[in-house]
Amino acid sequence: MSTSRVICAGFGGQGVMSMGQLMTYAGMLENKEVSWLPSYGPEMRGGTANCSVTISDEPVGSPIITDDATAAIIMNSPSLVKFQGDVVPGGVILINSSLIHEKCERDDIQAYYVDALEISKELGGTKFANMVMLGAFLAIDDSVNIDSVLEAFKKVFGKSKEKFIPVNRQALEAGYNAVMSQKK
Repeated sequence: MSTSRVICAGFGGQGVMSMGQLMTYAGMLENKEVSWLPSYGPEMRGGTANCSVTISDEPVGSPIITDDATAAIIMNSPSLVKFQGDVVPGGVILINSSLIHEKCERDDIQAYYVDALEISKELGGTKFANMVMLGAFLAIDDSVNIDSVLEAFKKVFGKSKEKFIPVNRQALEAGYNAVMSQKK
């Protein structure tokens, strides 16, 4: 049995919810059991936002992830402080080092630092940072694959945004490669 329990967290507007939705839809496309639980701060855009995603080969008992995340994708400093304690020992935390300059305080989890904004800028703008971080996640967790995420992109964003699939593939691959280079 394989189960991934992932927290995606950052400021509203960073694409945190989109990351979670893409993972969830990708899991559905791969015939897995999934759950997605969003949580917004009162300010929405610019406020805090996070979501919990579970992708499993078995039925999901609860969508709530409190202190048993296998991974966390962290987009900003307040989220690092809030969620690094929720990752199980032996789990993984992916940190957007473009905005987070402190290091993970735990030594019982694997931390990867991804300069998501800089990588995104190389692709033509800052709006791909969430996809870079999602690609980084795919390098450490094989619960879904890149092709399923890109197929899910059509469901999450609709037909009018399909023209952005090639650059989003590049963003996913760049994030994947950023983590793979750290694993060596």
